[in-house]
Parts: sequence; C-alpha cells; structure tokens
Amino acid sequence: MNIEEREIEAAPDLASDDPWTLHWTPIVAGALATCAASSIMITFGAAIGLGVSSTAPTWRDASVALWVLSGIFLILLALISFGCGGYLAGRCRAPYGSPVTDETERRDGLHGVTSWALAVILGTSLAALVALGAASRPSNLTQPRTTTEPAVLSYEIDSLFRSAHQPPSFDLAPLRAEAGRVLMTSSSHSGVSGDDRAYLVRLVTATTGLAGGDAEHRVDSVIANSKTAISHARASTIILAFSLAAALLFGAIAAWAGAEAGGRHRDGAPLSDWMLHANRFGRSRSIWQRSLSEGT
Repeated sequence: MNIEEREIEAAPDLASDDPWTLHWTPIVAGALATCAASSIMITFGAAIGLGVSSTAPTWRDASVALWVLSGIFLILLALISFGCGGYLAGRCRAPYGSPVTDETERRDGLHGVTSWALAVILGTSLAALVALGAASRPSNLTQPRTTTEPAVLSYEIDSLFRSAHQPPSFDLAPLRAEAGRVLMTSSSHSGVSGDDRAYLVRLVTATTGLAGGDAEHRVDSVIANSKTAISHARASTIILAFSLAAALLFGAIAAWAGAEAGGRHRDGAPLSDWMLHANRFGRSRSIWQRSLSEGT
C-alpha cells in the first residue's frame, strides 16, 4: 500500500516535467499584451500615413517607396509586439525547478510561439468583426454607387458618364455596372477589345451627348486610367500579402526569442551573446544601484 501511495503522489511531478505541458495563464497574458501593443502601433502608423492600403482614391497615386515603407513598418510592428508578448509569456511562466538548460529554453520558446499563435487568432477574429461591422454600415466615401460595379474603378466610371445635362431621373446603375465590367478587361494582355471600345463610345454619346470625337477621347482616357488603377491596386495587394506573411513569420521568431529572454530573466540567468545588446540598460542600472548601495 505504501508503494502504491508513493507512485500516486509522484504522478503529478512526472506530469509537470512533461516537455509539452503548457501554462495557459502566461500564454494568454502574452497574447493580450501582443494585441494591445500592436493596436497602439497600428493606430500610430495610420495616423502618420503608414497604412499598407487605403480606400481613398489618392492612395493609388502613392509612390512605391510609401508602399515599401508601409510594409517595413508592418514587419517592425510584428517584431516589437510579438517580442513583447513572448517575453511576458516566458517571464511569467512558472519554473519547473530545474536549472537553466536547453530544455528549459525550448519550453519557454514553446510558450512564446503558443502566445504568438493565440495572438494571431485573436487579431484575425477582431479584424473580421471590424470588417463585418464596416460592411453592415456602408459609407458613400468607400462604397461604389452601385453594388455591381467594381469599387476600384468607381472614379473612372464617374468620369466616363460625367455630364452637365443628364436627366435627374435617368438610372445609370445598369450601365455603370456593365461599363465597369468592360473596363476591368483593360488590365488583361489583350486589353479592351475593339467591339467593347466602340460600345463604350456609343454609350457615352447616348448618355452624355458628347460628339463622336470627344466621346472616343474620353473612352480612351478612361481605359488608360482604369488600367493604371487596377495595376496600382494589384501592387498594393501583393505588398500587403507579402508584408503580412513576412510579419507573421518574423513575429513567430521574435516571440520565441522574447520568451527565451523572459525565461532567463525569470531564472536569474545571463542572456545569450546575441541578446546582450538588449540588456545594456538593465546592466547599467544594476551597476548604478550597486554603487549607490556600496556608497551608503
């Protein structure tokens, strides 16, 4: 009986030494800290114009340098926010009672990566809720005039059918949607076909009253502007997708490294050589406090 009782009492200790055991309190705390830090930096970046994309028509006139700078800011945001969250997850994790070893660092890093994953899920869910809320409350500044026309070409379609003598009761919604679908082909390899161009010319002539030459000039100008707008929208989407993927990848690395640093601070162990430059202020402060205590 005594042997069985000893085996039962030793079971929890064996379970606590399982390398896959996770402490969810520091993980959740690290994920929440990541979301808070990223929210602050996203707000700051949007305030100074470092948004990766925008619904404003003027965004299409932005330079490639601004797009690249916005992507770099997104990666920097991920490094800082996920690093802070990983550090908190490793710093708050309860030690297993063993000395600092590679296994301890792996456990701390596992907590940091788990905190990273939870923060990604929370951030994605929050972004989806914000997007659903924005979609349920359409704005005239961000939504096209008709639901069937491409939003990226709303300004070009406005230019195509602009007229000072248009009857107020004339419904342009079906024509705008059809013209938008035609203009979307301007970004293809063959471009807008001759038949589609001739149809747009007749459409502009019938709705605006422009003469044949003026209508052709307007259609050609709108087709060229539509091709440019679609190209800029594609470039912005590619940069956004690449920046997000790179930011999440670097965020996982930062969370792992931050958790290892937090675990070393928790156990009172020195940082690794590649982390020493990040602890200069802490060492200087401890030396300054030690000199004060010795002087007193």
